Amino acid sequence: MKNFNLALALIFLGSVLPSYAQDKLKLLFVGDIMGHGPQIESAMVEKDKVYDYSPCFEYLAPIIKQADLAIGNLELTLPGKPPYTGYPTFKSPNELALALRSAGFDLLVTANNHSNDGGLLGLQNTIKVVQDLGFYQTGTFIDSTYRAALYPLIVYKGPFKLAVLNYTYGTNGIPNPKPGITNVIDEKVIEKDLAQARAHKPDAIIVVTHWGAEYQLNESESQRQLAQKILDWGATFVIGAHPHVVQPIKNHSTKNADGSARQGLVVYSLGNFISGQTKLYTDIGLMVEIDLEKNQATGKTAVSRCEYLPVYRHIQTLSSGKKVFRSIPVAAFEDGEMQATFPIAASTLVAMKNSTNVIRANLSKYGAVERKVKAKDLLTPAPAGNR
Repeated sequence: MKNFNLALALIFLGSVLPSYAQDKLKLLFVGDIMGHGPQIESAMVEKDKVYDYSPCFEYLAPIIKQADLAIGNLELTLPGKPPYTGYPTFKSPNELALALRSAGFDLLVTANNHSNDGGLLGLQNTIKVVQDLGFYQTGTFIDSTYRAALYPLIVYKGPFKLAVLNYTYGTNGIPNPKPGITNVIDEKVIEKDLAQARAHKPDAIIVVTHWGAEYQLNESESQRQLAQKILDWGATFVIGAHPHVVQPIKNHSTKNADGSARQGLVVYSLGNFISGQTKLYTDIGLMVEIDLEKNQATGKTAVSRCEYLPVYRHIQTLSSGKKVFRSIPVAAFEDGEMQATFPIAASTLVAMKNSTNVIRANLSKYGAVERKVKAKDLLTPAPAGNR
């Protein structure tokens, strides 16, 4: 009788449940995480011993933690000991990585033009620190054996299998400190790496590129050409960094392995996430949320949503004269709702709005959609993703 009742229950469930299930994965990407001298000084609690970067991300942590996989571009090295320096050789305290982990980041890409700033110690210790904190990491490698074993990076999240690749246009003329490796943009290598990524049969292939001309609000022809090749070689989407300002988000037509047409997403530059830069528009960056949906019946995965959130690098000066660097979501502050919690000077609000609106106008030309966050989104703990 029990088996009969169970059979009836299964028949009933089969009649009311859909014949397939769709699963969703929420990805979040941010731009350049930098460590200029004033940022290091701002985070210092006890010289060369104790640093605290947690204020930098306190108003974005609720958004970051909503993602199933939050990915940042770490454009600095973590040598593990002083001296800590900003431009032109970025060497920051380990506590910066700790603050990123506490804020909700899961994966750091480390191939950029400053990867070799700290020599072999900086390259290898950066990898060790972030991996010891529980981050996924790729782009730089302890040695060739390490790269061969762990690249492309494969990440499993729920029913999703992702391949992540990362490259930089160069390392400011500083050669790889042997045996360390920083991935540089070499089309033959990228094509080969993407073939290896496809062999893993992931649901999506993500390529993060450090490229383009600094401070330019639009991508270059060389960026467009390389993006098209990367998509044609199998990438699901390309995420760009390095220009330190926001560049467009576009779709490119390409084909699947079976010859069918598809659209490949390219975020040409996320801009800065946190930095000490003061050039025009370098205080504005993007958080980009991308949803992947997987049809369990067909096994196919597609991008179902892409939205951006503009973030602003705010510098607060305390009565003691000490400065505090924060990255804040523009939409939640520009309407005045956050003024009671964290007041911002009227002149700063005007500057933030003016810069952001230039970026918004440029993004809107290509159909990019903004996600508007409110004060309640920052002050009410949000449910975490599938972590």
